[in-house]
Amino acid sequence: MRIIRFLAALPALAVLGGCQMVLLSPSGDIAVQQRNLLFASTALMLIIIIPVMALTVFFAWRYRASARATYDPDWHHSLPLEVVIWSVPLLIIVVLGAMTWMGTHLLDPYRPLGRISAAKPAVAKAGDTAPVHKPLVIQVVALDWKWLFLYPEQGIASLNEVVAPVDRPIEFRITSSSVMTSLFIPAHAGQIYAMPGMQTKLNAVINHAGDFEGFSANYSGAGFSDMRFRFRGVDETAFGDWVQGATRDGSALGREDYLVLERPSEREPVRQFRDVAPDLYGAILNMCVDRAKMCTRDMMAMDAKGGGGKEGIHTVVALEYDKSLRRGGQPMPPRPFVTAICTPTDVYGTAGVTARVVN
Repeated sequence: MRIIRFLAALPALAVLGGCQMVLLSPSGDIAVQQRNLLFASTALMLIIIIPVMALTVFFAWRYRASARATYDPDWHHSLPLEVVIWSVPLLIIVVLGAMTWMGTHLLDPYRPLGRISAAKPAVAKAGDTAPVHKPLVIQVVALDWKWLFLYPEQGIASLNEVVAPVDRPIEFRITSSSVMTSLFIPAHAGQIYAMPGMQTKLNAVINHAGDFEGFSANYSGAGFSDMRFRFRGVDETAFGDWVQGATRDGSALGREDYLVLERPSEREPVRQFRDVAPDLYGAILNMCVDRAKMCTRDMMAMDAKGGGGKEGIHTVVALEYDKSLRRGGQPMPPRPFVTAICTPTDVYGTAGVTARVVN
């Protein structure tokens, strides 16, 4: 009977054999350090967990009903036992706290890389400040439901595919077009959130060539399940060939092209773009790809100087950020805006304040 059960379980083991433990065997140095931190934290906690589990079994066996264990109802204190019970967990908490503090700062996604790998420093020698390799800047835009990667130095872009050279620092600058989501490449580094109108950063490096999976780790609507992309780690020669191919065969990506691309769609094929507008990412970040809209940076600059006052009330219309209809949704209901405020000069005339409102 046991043999039959064992044979019945073999297909399940075969299925599990296809699983990839990418988090425990990553290909990027940042992910490796995060993995090591996970291992060290788990080992420290097992110092308490394993003895507790073992003693639970021991006491259950030692003081079972049929055992002749010593009965001591007046026992109430043991100094050596108290020292072990309190000191060991305290020491573990101190060590975990120190590891967490150091890991939080050393693995800060905004922090430039201090090393390429455990054997390769990021600078030529101790005391230098210039990196061995200039970081590759990749601007990431989370769309519904796809990923757009802009390469500002190369003047190209890629949809649902990011290509980067091995052992070269990468600086991701991340934002979103519509809703909050999360960029996650398990083999590369931890997940970083993408939010509209805001920019987050991720500094990381890939140390092994290969194709790796990236996806959205934060639910963002109907097409969330297929919001995946491919991360390719290649050598410098292959990266140069890929850039030349995108420059030669890609389609243009200007502001008007982007406004069409950002409309919600699912399972978009991988494709490249050339002639990317140099100010496109800044316009996406400041929510003013549509030139009829005021950029948030201009809005904040105006607010920092005290606002536009009554003379600037007409700009409120330009601040309205409604792209629902353009992105395929239903038109928003009309909203009234105050475009002028008039105060009567004749104290014997109409009392109060008269406002002109338009829809």
